[in-house]
Order: sequence, then structure tokens, then C-alpha cells
Amino acid sequence: MPAADAGDPRVDRRARGALVEAAARRYLVDAGLRELAANASYRGGELDLVMLDDHHRDGTVVVFVEVRYRSHAGYGGGAASVDWRKRRKLVHAARRFLALHRTLREAPCRFDVVEADGDPAAPRLSWLRDAFRADDV
Repeated sequence: MPAADAGDPRVDRRARGALVEAAARRYLVDAGLRELAANASYRGGELDLVMLDDHHRDGTVVVFVEVRYRSHAGYGGGAASVDWRKRRKLVHAARRFLALHRTLREAPCRFDVVEADGDPAAPRLSWLRDAFRADDV
């Protein structure tokens, strides 16, 4: 059987996701964010990345990052796939995260999306800061 390539649906989705999330993490760290957690799972939702933005005008901001990979834009970009159901799950997971990390409870928070496409080992990334607000869910 021939080796499957990155665009082949037979390629392990978890492995592809791990590659893309690692690239997004490096990108965000290089942009000045600090990593707090990755793949934080809670009943009803998972947070791909939780970062701190120490360079925000309001002080340190907790950033909940959803990483979305699309092999092609036929169904819309990654941000378009973060619908109201997914947003609700992300907000729920963020609340659980904050409940467990008491020192961060009063910090400002935001929800970002990192869109990725192309080769999962070296994806093109687009960072959408403040992609949605918890109040909108």
C-alpha cells in the first residue's frame, strides 16, 4: 500500500492535529505569548491552547486559542468552522479552566483562532485575535 500523504483522509487526524497545534504554539510564542496549557480537556469541551498575553494594554490577558486546520478552503476557513456550538463548548471549557486556576479568575480573557492550511508539518497560519467573545455565546 502506498504511503499516505498529508492531504489523504487516511492520515491519522490526531497526528496531523498535533503537528498543526505545535506549529501554532511556536508561532504564538514567537509573537510574545506564554504557554499555560495545551489540550486541556473538560467535560463538554477542550481548549487547544491556553496562553498569556503580557503585552496587552489592559495588562496580562488569558488567551484561549482554538487551532483549526483545513486542507482546503472549500468549506470556508478555519474560523468559519467555529460555529456557535463550538464557541459554547470553548466558553464552557474556559470557565472550567478558570475555576481550577484561581489566580487567573479576575484576569481579562479573550478567544483567539489560529487558522492553518497547507502542509501540516509546515502550515500557513493566520492568527485571528479576539475572534469571538464569551458574551456572544
